[in-house]
Amino acid sequence: MRAIKILLLLLALAAAVAFGGYRYWLAQLESPIAIDTDTLFEVPRGAAFGQIVQSLEARDIIESAWPYRVLARVEPDAVNGLRAGEFELEPGMSGRELVSKLSSDDVVTYRLTVPEGWTFRQMRQRLNQAEKLDHQTSDLSDEEIMAALDHADTHPEGQFFPDTYRYHKGVSDLDILRQAFDRMQSTLASVWADRDDDLPIDSPYQALILASLIERETGVPEERSEIAGVFTRRLEKGMRLQTDPTVIYGMGDAYVGNITRADLRRQTAYNTYVIAGLPPTPIAMPGAGSLNAAVHPNDGDSLYFVAKGDGSHQFSATLAAHNAAVRRYILNGD
Repeated sequence: MRAIKILLLLLALAAAVAFGGYRYWLAQLESPIAIDTDTLFEVPRGAAFGQIVQSLEARDIIESAWPYRVLARVEPDAVNGLRAGEFELEPGMSGRELVSKLSSDDVVTYRLTVPEGWTFRQMRQRLNQAEKLDHQTSDLSDEEIMAALDHADTHPEGQFFPDTYRYHKGVSDLDILRQAFDRMQSTLASVWADRDDDLPIDSPYQALILASLIERETGVPEERSEIAGVFTRRLEKGMRLQTDPTVIYGMGDAYVGNITRADLRRQTAYNTYVIAGLPPTPIAMPGAGSLNAAVHPNDGDSLYFVAKGDGSHQFSATLAAHNAAVRRYILNGD
């Protein structure tokens, strides 16, 4: 009888110790982690949970790794969803909240903005400078990039939608390019399907080319359809488009900020002062506004426009009126 009492006492003591240990373990997980400022922590791709908690302990983010190792054994589902990426850890969050954070989609993201009217060359430069991006295209040619995107026979200019793209560490520049390419193709397809009747352009690609000219000619949103109207009427009449941005694009690196009369006469594939119709490819990345303007040009009779110097343009229906506008705004009345 005495032996039974002793055994029951030992069992009770063991249970008390176990219960106390369990409560202590829970308390460790419910207590705040050991940081007092916001801390960036990266979970490497493919890292095991044991490696992650060891790193957390080594960086003094948590006081000890053992409660988390126990958690992995007692509640394996709680640690199976950890994802790779950078996480912003905050003072006061508990151990359980830490594990939940590392299992969430709340990774640190970065922004990359591609402005409307930029060229593919400028977009590549921006991608090469972007922090935390996996730079896979830096040493590739334009042709190799398009092949990597499974569009080997496509000229890259104008094919990527200008916008702000969000990404997290580990995303590649090819991923951004693929998003931008798909976005432009879907936007262009939608715009083309809703186009006006009897346009002097025959394909979505021609609409893309025309939109790029509009994009480079004005930054004033309300002018886009008016400029589209001028270009449309010129195409219908067989007049050359005579738009300076095509001259600049055709000059390439030879352009240093000014266009001379010799430049206007220089024979390039893009110079619309010497070629008829549209240039062979877009000259920039147009935004949605210019794409819509290309397929919904304003009615009217204007065939010319000249920059006023404030970002807007003076539109004219006759060459005489245009020359007068040139004297007023370009030659300062001379």
